[in-house]
Amino acid sequence: MENKLSRRKFLNAAAAVAALSAIPFNYGFKGFSTDVKDAKPNSKFGGVQIGAISYSWRSMPSSPKDIISYCLQAGISDLELMGSIAEDYLGLPKGPGRPPHGVAITKEQKAEYEKALAVATEAQRKWRLSVPMKKYSDLRKLFNDAGINIHIVKFSPANWTDEEIDYAFEAAKAMGAKGVTNEIGEEACRRLGPFAEKHKMYAIFHQHMQPAEPGWNFDKFLAYSPSNMLNFDAGHYFGSTGLHPNDLIKRLHNRIFSIHMKDKTGPKSTPPNTNQVWGKGEMPIADVLLLLKKEKWPIYVDIELEYEVPADSDAAKEVGKCVEYAKKILS
Repeated sequence: MENKLSRRKFLNAAAAVAALSAIPFNYGFKGFSTDVKDAKPNSKFGGVQIGAISYSWRSMPSSPKDIISYCLQAGISDLELMGSIAEDYLGLPKGPGRPPHGVAITKEQKAEYEKALAVATEAQRKWRLSVPMKKYSDLRKLFNDAGINIHIVKFSPANWTDEEIDYAFEAAKAMGAKGVTNEIGEEACRRLGPFAEKHKMYAIFHQHMQPAEPGWNFDKFLAYSPSNMLNFDAGHYFGSTGLHPNDLIKRLHNRIFSIHMKDKTGPKSTPPNTNQVWGKGEMPIADVLLLLKKEKWPIYVDIELEYEVPADSDAAKEVGKCVEYAKKILS
């Protein structure tokens, strides 16, 4: 029943997206035409909060004001913000440029890079421990005044010093977030959980293809702390395992803070485990959204745009299409 329902919703949503793609988005923000002043976005549909991770716009300029404009263009009212966007905006010292991928470097060049990296890492540590939290509160106001809430900040601080981890949670809280995101891993889950408890927040962990590995189990990572939660990537889960995400969501819904949503082919398809335009893949997007709507679980759903952006479009337009796709399913 779920798969049949999903496909029907896919077709309806795809038709809606095609019809809406030619309609301009008009919200009250500098840089966009508007007929209604101070209009605020609202991307909560059928009780399900749809948002996006700012990584979705990585191919475009990504200052906080840019991100706000993309959210308003797509009508997005909730956001997972990459920590680098906030820190770069507030003046984090730059690190050295990484050596070109796949290009061999000499021992001397490697040593020089590592030395420069160590100097930059220390400068960044000192900056983090001295930056006033008011700057993060002001950044929150910039987003909130536009009608956008930040629910997670992806600082990925598991390898930082203890003082910097405290800073990450304090900065995220100042921006209005409920937790800090990091890639999942045993050491990261063991280390960040107690900090989350201390700050009365969540340590939220994102997975890629690991569930397809023999013996993989989310539970052991959650067991390190009651404040450990999942940023469950439903697309990566389906694409790597072929399993329906709803089975895991039903079992762990009270430990899932947010879901990354994308469309993909399954592991046995041709091509396998490949990002697709929403509605063109096999990921049961509608099933997941309708489960959350039915159960009224307070789980954020964040668009993570990973398919190749068409030549006649851009990431901002494509995220808007994804929002409309989800809206059609949930309406």
